[in-house]
Amino acid sequence: MSDIEIAQQAKMEQILALAEQRLGLDPLKLDPYGRYKAKVSLDVMDDLADKPSGKLILVTAVSPTPAGEGKTTTTIGLSDALNRIGKKSMVCVREPSMGPCFGMKGGAAGGGYAQVVPMEDINLHFTGDLHAIASAHNLLAAMIDNHIHHGNVLDLDVRKITWRRVMDMNDRALRQINVALGGTANGFPREDGFDIVVASEVMAIFCLSNSLKELKQRLSNILIGYSRDGTARFAHDLKAHGAMAALLKEALKPNLVQTLENNPAFVHGGPFANIAHGCNSIIATKMALKLSDYVVTEAGFGADLGAEKFIDIKCRKAGIKPDMAVIVATVKALKYHGGVEVKDLANEDLSALEQGMENLKRHLTNIQQHFGLSCVVAINHFVQDTDAEIDLIKKTVESYGTKAIVATHWAHGGAGAEELAQAVVATLNETNNECKFLYADDEPLWDKITAVATKTYGASEVVADKKVLAKLELFSKTHQHVPVCIAKTPYSFSSDPTLRGAATGHTLTIRDVRLSSGAEFVVVLCGDIMTMPGLPKQPASERIDISDDGAISGLF
Repeated sequence: MSDIEIAQQAKMEQILALAEQRLGLDPLKLDPYGRYKAKVSLDVMDDLADKPSGKLILVTAVSPTPAGEGKTTTTIGLSDALNRIGKKSMVCVREPSMGPCFGMKGGAAGGGYAQVVPMEDINLHFTGDLHAIASAHNLLAAMIDNHIHHGNVLDLDVRKITWRRVMDMNDRALRQINVALGGTANGFPREDGFDIVVASEVMAIFCLSNSLKELKQRLSNILIGYSRDGTARFAHDLKAHGAMAALLKEALKPNLVQTLENNPAFVHGGPFANIAHGCNSIIATKMALKLSDYVVTEAGFGADLGAEKFIDIKCRKAGIKPDMAVIVATVKALKYHGGVEVKDLANEDLSALEQGMENLKRHLTNIQQHFGLSCVVAINHFVQDTDAEIDLIKKTVESYGTKAIVATHWAHGGAGAEELAQAVVATLNETNNECKFLYADDEPLWDKITAVATKTYGASEVVADKKVLAKLELFSKTHQHVPVCIAKTPYSFSSDPTLRGAATGHTLTIRDVRLSSGAEFVVVLCGDIMTMPGLPKQPASERIDISDDGAISGLF
């Protein structure tokens, strides 16, 4: 059966009853969205203030490949397995963007028998959070052009407006556009463009805010552009932040759903990890840590992107740190990094597998040495995997100083990840990690970029033209203390997606930098990375349909 067919056969529990029985939450603290989804009041955090926090387990992965790695599936399967072995566990994952759902990547609610449900809702409109974020973002864009039209008291330079528009769909035609055409009644023409919602600074602010008060403050600090004399202008100059926060008031409440095994799950916030910081909301993570003894969460793409940003951005701002990490790998992915083409990945190839292990080794080194975390490897099992291939991975990982555990959660749900859960609990009991950042707050922005590039990516140098260096110097005057959010291809340690394995000695070329002053980080655009994706030649939307009685098919 397909993932959506498995999800449609799920026997879900009503969410209010599940919340009360499994989490001890008062139903009056929940706002139900139908029978199986609910938003949890932020007041719950006050009620749980004196309760100790549980253990935080970060799930990351090797560098992504066309074969897929199953990181979200493993995150969900591990949490289900922890519950099966008698631990109280919750899963925290991001909300999917509709762009990839209709494009190439597919859904983001897990797969097989390790999913969060209702899957169709989660992958489509869900509770409307992404729409609220788009509305808040585009309200600010509309207020900027309206201000210019009605006299431009702030003397905004229309050539230096930095705030773009967003939509939650892949549409390359909107990357660079002209607006306000058609005469004086429509405003002053200028160049503009669209990003995808999940790359929006409002999305980042949404996920990095600890409260409604902090959300409003961060929104007020959004840089919108510069006046003609070079003065920075912000959202609070337009008095836009109050209305933006009002649009996000309900969205800020975490979304409670369940896994296929009726275990509670938070699905909240959805920034991309190749062009944003790639983690679910701080609020959902902190609430889950108070409601359970173990919280399993993920960071997007490979450990070089997702895990680095999870630690250096999210954890730094949230005041939390993971207690350990799990790196997901597959036989197919490692053979791909060893040079095997997609069409041949089902064939046993121990030589390519051994070569591809260098990718996993680099990620393990980053997690264990640079971030100081204990780690286990989860081998997400496929039926084509041979015993010899599995044995090679286990022995090689053991030589790296840790364990590799085969997990069959896609086919068997939590039962297929019980050995992995036992290994995770044993690791937590045996070690006492002190997670560390790659760089200090007070280091120059260039040094922060260089630290990520050389330590995590294996680059030999970082280069940028005079225009980029001038922008970094400008940002440093007011925001030297903020982290950097490097946007690059997820498919390689370099900025070249064709360099598989564990690229080393390469040059990281910075194309542009953007100041996200409300989110409080600097976005560093490398290589050909786009903040508005395009659809592939045969988008997934061609396979999606709905029957006359309302049953969706082909979603994932």
